[in-house]
Amino acid sequence: MRIQLKKMLPLLLAAAISSPILLTGCEGHGRVYDSYDRQYHPWAPETAYYAQWETETHRKHERYQRRKHDEQQEYWQWRSHHDHDRDAH
Repeated sequence: MRIQLKKMLPLLLAAAISSPILLTGCEGHGRVYDSYDRQYHPWAPETAYYAQWETETHRKHERYQRRKHDEQQEYWQWRSHHDHDRDAH
């Protein structure tokens, strides 16, 4: 019994360490609703623009989903002026 536990301990440790990474997912996937244009956009192409918007508007970095609705709408208004690079949907 003790020998089996010693063999399993590294696996259990690896699972415990990696579980937060595997369970949180990635912010770069999925889609978001643009209330300014009333349509959904894939988020992955938006990450660079979102970072640029935060920099230009002197905002602290925060996940898009955690921003207030009015801030999200401000982002989409800003984004519509930088629309020349957006992929067609």
